[in-house]
Amino acid sequence: MTIHDAYFAQLQAALLEEGELRPRLIVDLDRLDHNIDQAVTFAARAGKALRLVEKSLPSFELLDYIARRAGTRRLMSFHQPFLTLDAQHWPDADILLGKPMPVALVERFYQSFTGDFEPQRQLQWLIDSPERLEQYLGLAQRLGLRLNVNLELDVGLHRGGVPQGRAGALMLSALLRRIAECPQHLRFTGFMGYEPHVAMLPRLFGAPERLLAQAMATYQARVQQVLREAPALWAQALAADEQPPLTLNTAGSPTYRLHDQEQVSNELALGSGLLKPTHFDLPSLAGHLPALFIATPVLKTAGAFTLPGAGPLPALISWLAGRGKKALFIYGGNWLADPVSPVGLKASGLYGTSSNQQVLLAPADTALEVDDLVFMRPTQSEAVLLQFGDVLAVRAGRVVGRWPVFADA
Repeated sequence: MTIHDAYFAQLQAALLEEGELRPRLIVDLDRLDHNIDQAVTFAARAGKALRLVEKSLPSFELLDYIARRAGTRRLMSFHQPFLTLDAQHWPDADILLGKPMPVALVERFYQSFTGDFEPQRQLQWLIDSPERLEQYLGLAQRLGLRLNVNLELDVGLHRGGVPQGRAGALMLSALLRRIAECPQHLRFTGFMGYEPHVAMLPRLFGAPERLLAQAMATYQARVQQVLREAPALWAQALAADEQPPLTLNTAGSPTYRLHDQEQVSNELALGSGLLKPTHFDLPSLAGHLPALFIATPVLKTAGAFTLPGAGPLPALISWLAGRGKKALFIYGGNWLADPVSPVGLKASGLYGTSSNQQVLLAPADTALEVDDLVFMRPTQSEAVLLQFGDVLAVRAGRVVGRWPVFADA
């Protein structure tokens, strides 16, 4: 008989006791603690700080919980409304943008944020080109601001930023000159070099060790160029006088554990890997535990799988596709998620998906009845976390918190 194992049976009992019979998202705090401790231990051994990727953990309570245990106030933000919320909620945070923002959204941030957060000391905007730097400079001159700029490096992902090779050297020279010319409006704070390809590409494209070495060689060359061409800007960033400290950011969840030897960067970004959705089932994260699940009830058990339609063909296809299986219809569906418990559940490509009542095919001996729960693992966290209302925080198989997620400001 196919049933939930002890872990998911305990989760089901806890949710049913709470009357949770609609789709809910669960964060297992015991597993999250394990993952946080893994990251903190690694970062300390590597001599690097941790920066939390807010888009992958979009809940104040969730971020607060992780930040306290990890001992960090560094955030990476990717969405202007969330950035505004961050500045209001964490007035002491050090915030680095994770992607370049259209200049109109930069202006909107300055128009909308309130509180004690001081952008001039605590916020770094990401710059990927001389053209964007000119846009930001124009805004700073018009509004009487000084903007801290962190420069995006292409270290092999080829998604923009200062490119590799001679073209990149020329671009960086132009960026540094312009920053140095406008000290009242621009401050250099460092680099960001994101390299997920190192862990995600097929080995045919290069071994992770080789790809990482190439990425960090590019990063090191850009650091050396600043030291050679603009030592005053580097010294100013090191001094961190009324600006964020020198930030040499790299990595992400897929790759952070590969940075135990390189001495170029001084901080690692991390988000989804702390919850470990299925896209992060990678060798580099083998020590992390899945800590994020969707729970949703069974609305209908339909017995043998039967496709709609008239005549013998639908019946024949139904018999061939449904041998040894029965059909379950769940509350909701069509999420970025894969069934995980009971074992053997899968979506039907023939019947199609539904966001209302998705059909799942289950082994014929699956002991699920109406109002029992099905559990799924999200494939990612950043989109899925915003779809279910409050996140249910669970510890030792009990619901211990209900944590609201972000809404656009």
